[in-house]
Amino acid sequence: MGRWRFGVLAVVLAVGAALSGCAELSKNDAAQPVIADPNNPWVLAGAVQAEGPSGPRKGVPDAALTAQNGDGGAVDKLALNAIADIEAFWKAEYAKTFPGAFEPVGKYFSWDARAAKDSAITFCKASTYQLVNAAYCGLDRTIGWDRGVLFPLLEKKYNPLAVVMVMAHEYGHAIQGQAEITGFFTSALVQEQQADCLAGVFLRHVAEGDAPHFTMNLTDGLDGVLGATIAVRDTDPSNKKNEHGSAFERVTAVQLGYTDGATACKQINRSELNKRRGNLPTSFEVADEEQRQLPIDRESLDSVAQALVKAFPVTKAPDFDYQGVVRDCPKTTTTEPVSYCPSSNKIGTNVAALAERGEKANEEDVLSADVDGDYNAFIVFISRYMLAVQQDRKLTLTGAETAGLRTVCLSGAFTTKLSAPESNPRLSAKDLDEAVSGLLADGIAAADVDGKIVKSGYQRLEAFRHGVLDGEQACLTKFA
Repeated sequence: MGRWRFGVLAVVLAVGAALSGCAELSKNDAAQPVIADPNNPWVLAGAVQAEGPSGPRKGVPDAALTAQNGDGGAVDKLALNAIADIEAFWKAEYAKTFPGAFEPVGKYFSWDARAAKDSAITFCKASTYQLVNAAYCGLDRTIGWDRGVLFPLLEKKYNPLAVVMVMAHEYGHAIQGQAEITGFFTSALVQEQQADCLAGVFLRHVAEGDAPHFTMNLTDGLDGVLGATIAVRDTDPSNKKNEHGSAFERVTAVQLGYTDGATACKQINRSELNKRRGNLPTSFEVADEEQRQLPIDRESLDSVAQALVKAFPVTKAPDFDYQGVVRDCPKTTTTEPVSYCPSSNKIGTNVAALAERGEKANEEDVLSADVDGDYNAFIVFISRYMLAVQQDRKLTLTGAETAGLRTVCLSGAFTTKLSAPESNPRLSAKDLDEAVSGLLADGIAAADVDGKIVKSGYQRLEAFRHGVLDGEQACLTKFA
């Protein structure tokens, strides 16, 4: 039998390098108290489950900044308020990590990509005619943005925090240039990873309630911002025309900054990136491009099951039932579309329902955070086997923050094993992004045996990332 590969589906995004979010703003914009636990970076603003407001604070005066060619409208005010908060943050924090004194960006430019050609301005020695983008210009240390198409689209599809993230990312480029953590020969991918990381540092500041113009909760607020790293991602990180990284890599960079601070961003270079990638696939091979997605059927699931048993052996392998989920499991709530019953040691799968999860995404939606595909489905199947592994090791199977996150972490560890050259089936570059998309969207691969899931997509993604990058032992230690 030929070697199976999880398929590849290229998603071409027409929008430039912007980040986006998907949280709905709360009408209650009151600042939340901050309670930090040094042993758990997620215990902020009252706890992980904090669901306070996300977005612009009400009643706060607009920043005293102006943009060249700006129209003074709501979009420009949003962008300038974001810049004001970002500059204030780095003015206070820059010298703690980087040499010298902080110098703010020189000027800001705003344009309307819908404007006539003779109304376009010059930004970074180029015309802004039909330029749907936001960018930092290293030639004159300026930042510019499209107020006519890009930012309104981000606000409409997601929320104002998407624009804040764009500004934080672009200002990250200004920081890295001033701090000289990049040079002439630094690859664009490393530069973009650093900028994502530096944006993550500022996100932590917003989450802690310290940004004057904005507030962000730790569930739908931060999850929405992370949706940006999926919506605008590279479909082939090895292609020189795609220089921002895969969804998995962008999420990783943002989380590094959020969790570990600016020092982690300074340490991102080609060597660090290569070490982080390890054997993980980072390009689409010709065979992958020509091959269809692995069908989500019994034969494919059997192939994955065999790989699971080999990679994570247990005393007694579970019974794989493809006739549907287990309905008669004592003291356990059935999960869909795959369930694990501890008492019978059985994994039941509704194959048709699982296959629906892997259906092709709508490629017309250029800012979609949905990366559908076979691995979006297989990761759920894998996660239920990881419950069997935990039962075999006499670990608890209940509790979203323990068993649930440990489950998805172990699923990440197995995912890495699929990247080995001899693996059959074998991981492809897009599979990681499919898993990330599903974990952020609903997180059912991070459910405990009863289907309980932590509300924070960030936590689910971080647990998966720990498994992928740090392996099985990290899962058992971190989520004990």
